Amino acid sequence: MALQSRMTVYVAIAGVLALMGGIVFYASLDNAQLEQAEIELFSVELIDVDNVKNQAKFDVTFLVKNPSDKAFTVGVIDYQLFTDGVELGSGQYSAMDVALPGRAVFSSGDQIPLKSIFVLTKSETSPEIYEDMINERINSFSAEGMLTTQTSWSTIDKEFSTGF
Repeated sequence: MALQSRMTVYVAIAGVLALMGGIVFYASLDNAQLEQAEIELFSVELIDVDNVKNQAKFDVTFLVKNPSDKAFTVGVIDYQLFTDGVELGSGQYSAMDVALPGRAVFSSGDQIPLKSIFVLTKSETSPEIYEDMINERINSFSAEGMLTTQTSWSTIDKEFSTGF
């Protein structure tokens, strides 16, 4: 009788491991379609200048597109912002504190702009670039970073580089 109960335990453990492997495999089926997500830097607009703290706030807008058939959401966009090859700093769009059903859903063919607040501090860049930024004399920007797209089963981190 002891051999039969041991065998039952071994079969149950093997069944649980097979089930877990099946879930991981099923989740990975979305990865190829999530990799198709496209992102482009759409605009960088001055919002506010704080002369006391020597900081300027900018509204950085990314346009995210879904060319695949699989709907997804965007959890995070981590980026470094550049102008003429000079790094201005890093920023982030995050919806990780919003439950997955409450986020913007990118259905097939959708393009949705996602905005982030970027803070530029005068002491972290050259005074000339800071003055050009707050006087809106810079028209070319680029961004590099990581786009995190998610479905209910899968999450993909995709590197990007974009500019205008």
